[in-house]
Amino acid sequence: MRTTSRKSFSPELLEQLRAMPVAAALDALGLYWKRDPDFVPVKDKNTVRLNVALGGGVVELLATGPKWYDTRAEKGGGGAVDLAMYLLRLDFVAAVKRFQ
Repeated sequence: MRTTSRKSFSPELLEQLRAMPVAAALDALGLYWKRDPDFVPVKDKNTVRLNVALGGGVVELLATGPKWYDTRAEKGGGGAVDLAMYLLRLDFVAAVKRFQ
């Protein structure tokens, strides 16, 4: 009987990606983004609005630390892996590998 060994990502790497701020994750993914200087946050003063160029269009994200929310699609998440999976339509493994 053949056993396959499962390769997994280190807990340290996954924790680092969970805590990575959205802007840093976008930079690491090589995506072009621009902060909206006119945005005034309502709930959390640390929230920023980022416009991300993607596939000939623009995705508008509200970002607070590692948490993000796509205002047009009304979907959000937290951490760099979730963001990569969402924006680039990747599975978990492919998303993590984009940051290695």
